[in-house]
Amino acid sequence: LTGAQDGSVRMFEWTRPQQLVCFRQAGNARVTRMYFNSQGNKCGVADGEGFLSIWQVNQTTSNPKPYLSWQCHSKTTSDFAFITSSSLVATSGQSNDNRNVCLWDTLVSSVNSLVHAFTCHDHGATVLQYAPKHQLLISGGRKGYICIFDIRQRQILYTFQAHESAVKALALDPCEDYFVTGSAE
Repeated sequence: LTGAQDGSVRMFEWTRPQQLVCFRQAGNARVTRMYFNSQGNKCGVADGEGFLSIWQVNQTTSNPKPYLSWQCHSKTTSDFAFITSSSLVATSGQSNDNRNVCLWDTLVSSVNSLVHAFTCHDHGATVLQYAPKHQLLISGGRKGYICIFDIRQRQILYTFQAHESAVKALALDPCEDYFVTGSAE
């Protein structure tokens, strides 16, 4: 799966030189993040205008429409994570009301899809990591802060400053004992 500054999203197969599917044409908002769900049957794309779009991967048409497309944040959606069996999605980004980390239910109508919004990260959340064993979300912000959220209780557990500049990367070890942060500095 490839995404570009011009907004295009294309899927390739290792053994074929040509693209299999073009999910988005050039001319859309820049792609900020893309992932497959853990089952490999869906892919999601976050963009610079605050949208998250999700497609079924096994499309037979060359330019399929997403089965879900929401504006999750008013300015930008910088990252997202599929939670559980992909029916719950977490997003990070920047919104005018500082609700910069959100949980969404993909199985209900778009009007009722926002499960919870966390007010955090002045100037926006840049990255997001899901820890399934502990049911935690870890987010990094533009000011170097890390927030840890309990999904079950829908509350912020910890907030601390890890860096002086924007957090650009988060990694979680497979046992979920540690996480590592990387910054713009």
